[in-house]
Formats: sequence, C-alpha cells, structure tokens
Amino acid sequence: MFGLGTQELLLIFAIALLIFGPKKLPELARSTGKAIREFRRASSGILDEEEEKKSAEKKEKETVAEAEKVEKIKVKEQ
Repeated sequence: MFGLGTQELLLIFAIALLIFGPKKLPELARSTGKAIREFRRASSGILDEEEEKKSAEKKEKETVAEAEKVEKIKVKEQ
C-alpha cells in the first residue's frame, strides 16, 4: 500500500491521534470513509455512462451498416 510499512502507519496514526484527539479521530475517519465511498460511486457512474454511450454508438453504426446492406440489395433487385 503505497510502500508504507507497519511502522510508518503507526507513526502516522500516533501523530493524528495527538493532533485531533481520541474523540475527534473516529469521526474524522468515518467522514473520510464516506467521502471515499461517494467518490468511488461517482467515478463508477461516470464509467458506466461512458460504456453505455459507446455501446449506443456501436449499435447505431451496426444499424446504419445493416440499412446500407438492405438498400444495396434493393438496388440490385431493381
């Protein structure tokens, strides 16, 4: 995880505990977790929208190609 070992994580936790105190630290961690969760949801929503857009474009191209084939067949039959 980002090249951080156990000792580094413990040091960061100890400094955070000293700065924010034991009462504020759980609340801070909870709000950080919620923010990360919301960010992941939003980013996955954006990716899903992009996939849907690409899928729709692909279907549209296939429909146009199919229509062109039908048109060519009609021209040949005449």
